[in-house]
Amino acid sequence: MKHYIYRCSSCNKEFSPEKIENELIYLCPICGEAKRNQPLKGVLLIIYDYDQLRKNNFSQKLFNSTCGRIWSFPEILPLEYDFTKNSYTSINHSKLESVSLNSTPVIELDFNGAKLFAFDDTRNPTFSYKDRASILVALKAIQLGIKNISAASTGNAGSSIAGICARFGLTSNIFVPKTIPEAKRIQIQSYGAKIYVVDGSYDDAFDLCLEISSMKKWFNRNTAYNPLTIEGKKSSAYDILISFNGKIPENIFVPVGDGVIIGGMFKGFWELLQIGLIEKLPKLIAVQSSGSNAVVRYFNTKKFEFQNAETIADSICASAPRNLFMANEAISKSNGFPIEVTDEEILVAQKEVIQRFGIFVEPSSASTFAAFKDALRIGLISKDETTLLMFTGNGLKDTRSLKFWNEAPPIKKYDEWLKELTNEI
Repeated sequence: MKHYIYRCSSCNKEFSPEKIENELIYLCPICGEAKRNQPLKGVLLIIYDYDQLRKNNFSQKLFNSTCGRIWSFPEILPLEYDFTKNSYTSINHSKLESVSLNSTPVIELDFNGAKLFAFDDTRNPTFSYKDRASILVALKAIQLGIKNISAASTGNAGSSIAGICARFGLTSNIFVPKTIPEAKRIQIQSYGAKIYVVDGSYDDAFDLCLEISSMKKWFNRNTAYNPLTIEGKKSSAYDILISFNGKIPENIFVPVGDGVIIGGMFKGFWELLQIGLIEKLPKLIAVQSSGSNAVVRYFNTKKFEFQNAETIADSICASAPRNLFMANEAISKSNGFPIEVTDEEILVAQKEVIQRFGIFVEPSSASTFAAFKDALRIGLISKDETTLLMFTGNGLKDTRSLKFWNEAPPIKKYDEWLKELTNEI
């Protein structure tokens, strides 16, 4: 008997792992819907025996662990595990170490006396937070005996699953919009993935990926659609608890596109609450670009209306956030709030994060610093509160944004530089 079940986030019906996994079911069999240009309905959650975890002193194991090794906790992962032999079935354990995440993700930032920290996932195997989900999806595919994994992506999820598949000897099939940053497209191709560039938006790529994957029986990594993506992304909550020695920040600013990172983090902190390792949830603050603000709009109106999204921060560009309802729940139940910033603010923040803190972030990550400054200025948070900014992608993944604030340097001959620099002495 497996140590977990699947539960629908909409109707609360529960299902056995055998039914969901053997039949390659992704959404709730009763109420699940994946309509074009609409948020997903019936997203599945994976639930464990939290009472038993509390009795088994899971906390001791957690605090004796190192960040970045999500497979260290099989009790809270939906993978086949032989607890008598301490090993995952069908998994080459030597390869697990090759996909270790950043072991020191939390960095203290010096900013005007504020209690400010960053969670830096720019140093993961493929340089983004998405590795947390990709690793788990790849391991499950191996256990299910599936060789092909598919994903729709604006870039980071695609390059992540492409890289992780390369390490495990799997085939990746990536659907991307034509607006994908060149650096991310090249990274995907360099890993040997089969890439399909769609003349349309990310939402078009998402829907096409669903259709083709269903026909070909590929294991679909699409964010939120595959419940393992939420499970992978919840792991940062555990790493945050370890990093802060059993405490958690009061505020966490999360970049939000499809809403799976914030939904996954909420689930992770909710689990820590069930196990008794924290007393209350941190405030989860959803950060969006004003050009892609569907989560902000839904939080304020409780209505979803499709609007074409456009922003310099491609990683959080989503016209129809697939995990909209769970993202909204994460904000509400954690007493957080949504906030939007302009692309201009994002670019200014990117420059400041890179030059002031020395962390090379892409625009979506910089959005959290821009939002933090705005929230601090208008009094939504206090500098005396402990605040964590999620930095989820490396700046080298989108070099075009860097050109907005980095002018091309002059080119001069040896003698010209020698004369100019000598005259400065």
